[in-house]
Amino acid sequence: MDKKQLKMKKVELEYLEQYNQLLRYVFQVTENKLQQTGWEEKDIILAKSPTLKKADVLGWFNGETLVSQVAVYPMKVRIFNQTYDMGGLTGVGTYPEYSNQGLMHKLLDTALNEMRGRKQYISYLYPYSIPYYRRKGWEIISDKITYEIQDYQLPKTRQVAGEVRRVATNSEEVKEAYNRFAHKTHGALLRDELAWNEYFLWDSDDLMAAVFYNEDDEADGYLIYWIADSVFHIKDMIFIDESARIGLWNFVSAHFSMISKVVGNTFTDEPLAFLLEDADIKESISPYYMARIVDFEKFIESYPFKADTIEREWTFVLSDPILTWNQGCFTLKISNDGHGTVERSTQKCSDKIDIQTMTTMLLGYKTPDYLHRIGRITCSEQTVDMLEDSIEQQTPYFSDYF
Repeated sequence: MDKKQLKMKKVELEYLEQYNQLLRYVFQVTENKLQQTGWEEKDIILAKSPTLKKADVLGWFNGETLVSQVAVYPMKVRIFNQTYDMGGLTGVGTYPEYSNQGLMHKLLDTALNEMRGRKQYISYLYPYSIPYYRRKGWEIISDKITYEIQDYQLPKTRQVAGEVRRVATNSEEVKEAYNRFAHKTHGALLRDELAWNEYFLWDSDDLMAAVFYNEDDEADGYLIYWIADSVFHIKDMIFIDESARIGLWNFVSAHFSMISKVVGNTFTDEPLAFLLEDADIKESISPYYMARIVDFEKFIESYPFKADTIEREWTFVLSDPILTWNQGCFTLKISNDGHGTVERSTQKCSDKIDIQTMTTMLLGYKTPDYLHRIGRITCSEQTVDMLEDSIEQQTPYFSDYF
C-alpha cells in the first residue's frame, strides 16, 4: 500500500462503527468473548458513543476506510497531592496490511503534540506491549497484585467504629467514596463520567458494591465484587484508613458460609499476606499501567519536591525518543520549599537520564538509588543522594482501565 494514498485526520462520530471494528480486530474480541460478558455489537457502539464524543481520536484513512487509530481521553490524576491534566492513551490499533509503514509512530507523535497543546503534561496507558511503549517513551509506574485466599484463611472479625452498607454500583455513594479516596491517594485517577463508564464497561450485571462509613457517616472506602460458583471475586477495594480496611474485610469474612475462597486484585506494591494471620496465600504481582511525561519543563512547574534547608540543583542530558522539546541539556533547580524550575543549559553535561526513567522516578515507582544502580541514571553518588532527599517515594495507586 502506497502511504501517499493515506490521510491522517480526526475520527469523528460517523466512523464509530469502524473505530470499534478496528479495536475488535486488533485485540481479538470475538463474538464468543462478547457473549460471555453479555455484550452485543450494538451495545458496544452505544457504550462507546459518548466516550468517542469526549475523546480526541486520530486516524489514518484510505479513502473513507479507517486503517489505523489512537484515542486520547481528557483525564485528571493526582500526583503527590497535585492535580494534573492527563492524556489517557487508548484505542491504539492498525490493520496488519498497513503495519510497518510508520503510521502509529506518526499518530503517537501527533497525539503527544496535541496533548501538550491541551496542557496534558503527563500521559497514562495500559500496555499491550511493554517493550513497544518503552521505545516510545512510556515506562511502568504501577502494579497489580492478584491474590487467592481460602475461606479458612479469611481474617477474623474485628470491631471498628463505622458500618458497611450495600449499595448499587452506579450509586452516588460509590462515587463519593472513590472521590474522597482519590484526592488523598498518589497516582489515582479523578473519575468523571467518561472514566466511570470505562471503569464498569466490561463488567457483568451481577457486580455489587459495599461502602464503609465512618462514625461521622463519611464514605471512607468501598468494595466492588461479585459472587459466582462459591467464589467471592473482588474487582477493587479502596480505603482511606485502617478502620475502613478492617470494616470491609469484616464484610468479606461475613460471607464465610457462602464461599470457598476469595479471589481479588489490589493495585499497590504492598502484598496482602502480611496483614493476614494465615499469611500463606497465593499472590502474584504484574506491571499494570505505564506513563510518560509529555512536557518535562511544564510538568516540573507543578511537581511537589520535598522541602529542605538548602536549594538543590542538577544539570543533565535528557533524552526522549519522540519529543524534541524533551531532548537536550537541562538544569533542574529545587528551592528549599520544594518548588522546581527547569531551564535549558549551555553547561557541559555528563549526567544522563531518559524520559522513561525520569517519569518512573518522579512518580515514585522506582527510587533514584535503584535506577542509578541498574544503569538507568548516569550521575554521581552525591546527585543520587540529593534526588533521594528530593523525591517522595510512594508507588502510584491506579485501579482503572481504559
